Amino acid sequence: MRRTSRKKRSTLANRAIAASAALILGGGGLVAVNVYASAGEGPSGSSPPTRTQNAGRQLSTIDCPEAVNGLPEVPDEARGEVDRELAAMDTQITDAYQQFADRKEQIARDPGLAENAVLGPLRSKRTASLDRIGIAIGRVGERPAGLESLAGCSLRADDSRGDGNGGRGDGDGGQDDGQGQDQGQNQGQNAGQGQDPGQDPGGEDPGQGENPGQDQGQGGNGPVAADFVDIQSVQPNVDRPRQRRGASRGTFTTDCGRNENGKFNPDNVIVAPGVSNGAHHMHDYIGNQANDAFASDDDLANGATTCRNQGDRSTYYWPVLRLQNGQDEDDADADGGGRDQNVGEIQTPSQVTLKFVGSPVGRVTAMPRFLRIITGDAKAFTNGDANANASWSCTGFEDRQLTDKYPICPEGSQVVRTFAFQNCWDGQNTDSANHRTHVAFAQENGRCPNGFRAVPQLVQRIVYDVPPGPGFAVDSFPEQLHKPITDHGDFINVFDDRLMNKMVRCINDGRRCR
Repeated sequence: MRRTSRKKRSTLANRAIAASAALILGGGGLVAVNVYASAGEGPSGSSPPTRTQNAGRQLSTIDCPEAVNGLPEVPDEARGEVDRELAAMDTQITDAYQQFADRKEQIARDPGLAENAVLGPLRSKRTASLDRIGIAIGRVGERPAGLESLAGCSLRADDSRGDGNGGRGDGDGGQDDGQGQDQGQNQGQNAGQGQDPGQDPGGEDPGQGENPGQDQGQGGNGPVAADFVDIQSVQPNVDRPRQRRGASRGTFTTDCGRNENGKFNPDNVIVAPGVSNGAHHMHDYIGNQANDAFASDDDLANGATTCRNQGDRSTYYWPVLRLQNGQDEDDADADGGGRDQNVGEIQTPSQVTLKFVGSPVGRVTAMPRFLRIITGDAKAFTNGDANANASWSCTGFEDRQLTDKYPICPEGSQVVRTFAFQNCWDGQNTDSANHRTHVAFAQENGRCPNGFRAVPQLVQRIVYDVPPGPGFAVDSFPEQLHKPITDHGDFINVFDDRLMNKMVRCINDGRRCR
């Protein structure tokens, strides 16, 4: 099988080291996501587990409440300072995770060491950051109460094998973030409800050695064998969306390449503007070439684009996928790469398709320029599954979609990642404090929640020609252990008005356009 990995020396040296369309997945079904409920989901944060709770469990990662979910609406005047503190809290967790990983054997023998050497100092740093967030908001509005409850963190086990249902706790899976519905019931995607991927298919766990809990890949930082499943053992689970009278049935496809020129950086201008290495993992970029942590809307408006139609200067980015073959990439000693536990050869997709589709119940309206949308959750392993949305499959098997497992594809079949972005907009805001509540998925009946309007839905399909087997993973925050459920995609709309209006007309008129 032809490999598609490439060394991206020029861009990594300049940037990173310095710091469907073919398939539209059906709606109306539940996304079966199997994760261990985060200890940090409770209102008062999490407390360190006791020695009894840790008995017999292999502690694998650090679990902290997602601070942004506990904040009230952040005034625009305080947004920059708050975003920088939130990014600093991510760095604090990354540093603490490294200390934990370096002392894992000692902590296994003496769990008290975790509190004294890792969790206590982390909690103090988080408390200070949360206090600064409160001060920043209080300067221009009412200071939020109770932020200190978000400071607590705990150590937790990677219960990948769980109890046959993925180790889920109370089924809540995290916060809804105000999107008005169960995100499993989004109209673009239906993944995994046909079987329980937490169970070993056919009594086997493909690629698994004698010790099912043993770390593999990523230098001991995950993923583990139980994170993979043979796609041929998964039952078909995709339902086509039911189109109602008045549906907008057209499509608009934009061709922006496959990142052949190798644009990477570990920034995230949506979540951590102005912060180098705000993502702590490397992103592929296609479309707008001006995107980095410091890019303003004006920079994006004037940036070059890899899109064939120059009226599309949007930016599309996602975590890179790497082969776990022991080979170093050029970022082995760079932020977002080896310094953040992301190792292995970066893979160039063999195909990327970007298709915008309509609503099953009515017409769509134009997206505002510079609308920002994040789909999926980079921290879903510890946050829970409420915002998990990306799905995994294999060519020839795309009626079978997985959210919390990587697929093992048969010879001749390629790995597929699919992102169906939110398709409802609040009609006012291009972003929100948690980067989620200004957009939403359509409800089970295909209609947008009250106060939202339907916009063209981006369905993104990324294909990789990688060797068969469990030897790959997406980049992630270090403490997320490269779990497939953490996969996510980011989009900033920089279509010009003429092309956006053409897209809307094509979709509403039922035509297929490019």
